[in-house]
Amino acid sequence: MTGTRAAAPVLWFTGLSGSGKSTIAVRVREALAGRGTEVEYIDGDALREVFPTTGFTREEREEHLRRTGYMASRLAAHGVTVVASFVSPYRASREFIRRLCPGFVEIYVATPLDECERRDVKGLYARARRGEIRYFTGIDDPYESPEHPELTLDTRELSVDQCVDAVLARVGGRS
Repeated sequence: MTGTRAAAPVLWFTGLSGSGKSTIAVRVREALAGRGTEVEYIDGDALREVFPTTGFTREEREEHLRRTGYMASRLAAHGVTVVASFVSPYRASREFIRRLCPGFVEIYVATPLDECERRDVKGLYARARRGEIRYFTGIDDPYESPEHPELTLDTRELSVDQCVDAVLARVGGRS
């Protein structure tokens, strides 16, 4: 049998640390899997545990995201829906991944910095403000908000369930 199948979507969740992106992404993955969708979840923190020498300078982050984007593109090319949750602070990195992945869906979890700091159970923002953590996005390293995401979620206004429903509606189905 010949022919090609369309690439599966790559649902790329971006936002500040503590914005809610991983919580929503995990629930989206569960909902998609529950519908029988072949789906893989890639989390920035989990990937850094596998590659612990990955740094946080702009160059190191961009390299990390290029590799992750390539991995996502290969999974999607083989029909696996990818749900990825990464701070991915730079527009150029996200645009690079968009070019690799024909089914790229940028999902901006648009939680303001003050709310992310309020939610910070690990105390990372406080440590960054004291200078104990360098290159912390939103404190001493920039976060470049998406200019034209396919979907924007404000977790101050929407519950996790509402966010999941919005993502599933965007990709063609409800939970």
